[in-house]
Amino acid sequence: MFSSVKWRNAPALSNQAYVPTTVEHIANIITHGILIIPSAWASRDLMDRSKTGAQYVSALVYGSSLVLLFFMSTSFHTVHFCGLSRYLKDILHRTDRAMIYVFIAASYFPWLMLGPLAEEGVGSQLWWLIWVLALCGILYQQLFHERYKTLETIFYCFMAIAPALTIIPEDDFHGLTELKYGGLIYMIGVSFFKCDGRIPCAHAIWHLMVALAAATHYNAIQKYLYPSQDTAL
Repeated sequence: MFSSVKWRNAPALSNQAYVPTTVEHIANIITHGILIIPSAWASRDLMDRSKTGAQYVSALVYGSSLVLLFFMSTSFHTVHFCGLSRYLKDILHRTDRAMIYVFIAASYFPWLMLGPLAEEGVGSQLWWLIWVLALCGILYQQLFHERYKTLETIFYCFMAIAPALTIIPEDDFHGLTELKYGGLIYMIGVSFFKCDGRIPCAHAIWHLMVALAAATHYNAIQKYLYPSQDTAL
């Protein structure tokens, strides 16, 4: 039975988008679609734990980006699979890619607003720079959509890694281990992100890596920046 299933198509040309098989389409939809409600619940949990204005704003920014990341990804893959409006598919594809930049910036936001970096004044200097990088990345992605794909991936990785270099030297930075593990999972996932047409369901595997890394980082944010009464440091 499985021998008749088409698991992958030919890799896309350099200036074109990859066309998934039916199995890949379904896998792409499921792997992020099932995370929309859990991410909304997780975001609400952070807001419920918030005791200060800074905590609430950070929870809102980070939580919203978490939900939108999975929602926009699922919306794009659903429209793509159903063969709906090409114009709508293009808009959702661009939005899906733009959300990667937004999510990277939003993932740093709680650490820069609430962690030791905020107390040292470094957070206020870094958070606006990260959002500027996100805006530049989004602009580049909109102008050169589906062109220079390798360069686009390099931008994603640079934006994700560069700010972390200011965090690693911090001796009293709680959550550093989880951040490293999450970052490593993201980097492993990137290798699958670039393997559409070479590895069956490569994009769905990328989705799973994103989910696992996001869960790792969320756990660190909840544990160290939004501790409950009985687990407060």
